[in-house]
Amino acid sequence: MDGIVLGLFLLAAFLGGFASGLAGFAMGFVVAGIWLHIITPIQTTALIVGYGLWTQGYGVWKLRRVLDWKALAPFIIGGTVGVPLGTLLLTYIDPAYMRSGIGALLVFYGIWGLIQPAPKPVAAGPATDGSVGFLNGMLCGLTGFPGFIITIWCQLRGWTKDVQRAVFQPVMLAAIVATAIALSFTGVVTMEIAKLYLLGLPALLAGLWIGFKLYGKLDDVAFRKLVLVLLVCAGLSLIVAHGWPLLRPRLT
Repeated sequence: MDGIVLGLFLLAAFLGGFASGLAGFAMGFVVAGIWLHIITPIQTTALIVGYGLWTQGYGVWKLRRVLDWKALAPFIIGGTVGVPLGTLLLTYIDPAYMRSGIGALLVFYGIWGLIQPAPKPVAAGPATDGSVGFLNGMLCGLTGFPGFIITIWCQLRGWTKDVQRAVFQPVMLAAIVATAIALSFTGVVTMEIAKLYLLGLPALLAGLWIGFKLYGKLDDVAFRKLVLVLLVCAGLSLIVAHGWPLLRPRLT
């Protein structure tokens, strides 16, 4: 890596950690928007999963006293089943098209949420929560991003910011662990990826720490708006990173 590329790599790691500390998710979206232009997609996916163990693990540890494992069980069980199915679907579906479509949906949902008042909370039971967990896990296995389905669901449930994070961070951590196990059997983790991982880890942890410090200053309304803005940014990042390369051959 030359100086500029290294700087971009470390900046993305810091911003990804900061977003995760502040909002509890979005690290993968933030870093992918930069990393996919300077390192390979396989390296990007492996690093997102590896760093996700830190970002979500730290969040779960900070929130450990308010975790309700009985309420979390349907999400985690559903996600554990969904991840390997999503990984299997990789052989049939081009993840670039999937990520571009998801990006468009995130932009639409985020903008709609910002211009609308807070919606009436959605009531649901364990079966629905388990189905959401399954869908979240399946899309994690397919795209490498573990957070957007469960994050949107927590918003729709109308929970406070602390309750939301106490749900979606353990669910994302479980999905990341399952994905990490799946990746360990594929042989994609190389010495080059390990070097990149160690190189970016200090920047990621610094951003994570600062983000968590600022999280305490947000009220529920500000947190809702922050999540929606990050979803819009995440959607735009996916469209730029994955949609443009798909369209470019048709334009040349």
